[in-house]
Amino acid sequence: QVHLVESGGGLVQPGGSLRLSCVASGFTLDYYVMGWFRQAPGKEREGIACISDGDTYYVDSVKGRFTISRDKAKNMVYLQMNDLRPEDTAHYYCGASRYRYSTSWYCMQGMDNWGEGTLVTVSS
Repeated sequence: QVHLVESGGGLVQPGGSLRLSCVASGFTLDYYVMGWFRQAPGKEREGIACISDGDTYYVDSVKGRFTISRDKAKNMVYLQMNDLRPEDTAHYYCGASRYRYSTSWYCMQGMDNWGEGTLVTVSS
């Protein structure tokens, strides 16, 4: 059974950094696309960064500021967030799906499995 648990959220000042972590269990990262999504109050959930073997995808709003990575040995996925802005405030979710389509497709369409999320607040 796929299980995802996020951690690393919190309160940070504008311009600051955070690293989110997602520990995956019940499957291995091989053959899976992993991604980070976020949902701000009153907005739909959006895919911001996804990763599979040899491919990554970022939504334009986070390009150059966020970096997704994974550690297959630890079965973990990370999101390094730099230069955070108030508009980055949201609940952040880790997602996973068996790889069948392009990495960008999953970021735009969503995943089959989700964690509970972690809250990131960017405020002075």
